[in-house]
Amino acid sequence: MNFLRKILFPFAFLYWLITFIRNWLYDIGALKSYSFDVPIIAVGNLSVGGTGKTPQIEYLIRLLSEKYRVAVLSRGYKRLSKGFVLADDQASANSIGDEPFQFYSKFPTIQVAVDANRKKGIEKLLQLQNKPEVILLDDAFQHRKVKAGFYILLTAYDDLFCDDFILPFGNLRESALGKKRADMIIITKCPQDLSELAQQNIKEKLQVKQPVYFTTIQYDDCVYGNENSMHVETLKSESKLLIAGIAKPKLFFDFLKSETDETIVFPDHHHFSKQDCEQILAKANGRKIITTEKDFVRLNGLLPNAQLYYLPIKAVFLNTNFDKAIEDYVGKSTRNS
Repeated sequence: MNFLRKILFPFAFLYWLITFIRNWLYDIGALKSYSFDVPIIAVGNLSVGGTGKTPQIEYLIRLLSEKYRVAVLSRGYKRLSKGFVLADDQASANSIGDEPFQFYSKFPTIQVAVDANRKKGIEKLLQLQNKPEVILLDDAFQHRKVKAGFYILLTAYDDLFCDDFILPFGNLRESALGKKRADMIIITKCPQDLSELAQQNIKEKLQVKQPVYFTTIQYDDCVYGNENSMHVETLKSESKLLIAGIAKPKLFFDFLKSETDETIVFPDHHHFSKQDCEQILAKANGRKIITTEKDFVRLNGLLPNAQLYYLPIKAVFLNTNFDKAIEDYVGKSTRNS
């Protein structure tokens, strides 16, 4: 732990106190939470970024969208618009944020909206003529003004919330006591060969009563551009430039990188400027530029189509009864609404 974090320890106690009091006021009803007559699944984490929320939301979209009208509601982090925005054919990463635009681009049959005020956002969605039957709240574990019907708490395999500390001493947005609000916990980014014994050890370490599930990241066999695609194994033999503007890019780099490759790391949700693009092209020097799917929605149109590719990912569960737990909740809630 670096020296600056140690200096900030007293501020961590103050931050803990503020978040504890806020949660307590919601728990006793002094601050009001609003419920809605529609199944609402909130996906979030206790830590700051890098737990794999986007692949998890996409998993839920694939699971539910064939049977239900699904909407995803996000705050639209770093978007240039304000208030409630429902994605349409004029939407972009700038207008609704990179992750919501990724959802909108990949899943044209669902509704995607952004609003920093989730309560107002849900009300707007439910006023639509073709209103959703299920709402997925992206990154909303701490948004307690809305009381979701089901809470999914994510924590990364190599950065469990039980090993962390509250901001600014650590990376937790609130105390680990917040785990009690979850209906289930998902350990993300696990090794594909994680044994049942190792899974059990993690469950005991977390000290939770809720069901615990384990996922791993599955990379696509190909990278994709606007003009064509290319198999990853073929790509690995080429010298290329890898770019990432995500919270934890190590897995992405490790999967693709060969000895002759170069990398550039940008901050999470980075807005790419003209100077950034000039830097990227100069460093690529004619080579292919491979980026993450989330970065591609911001870089698309700024770099040559012939050079720019992205690598899709999916969340894959190591245990198999997750789908049933979600389908049971949504099915019961839909019948009772």
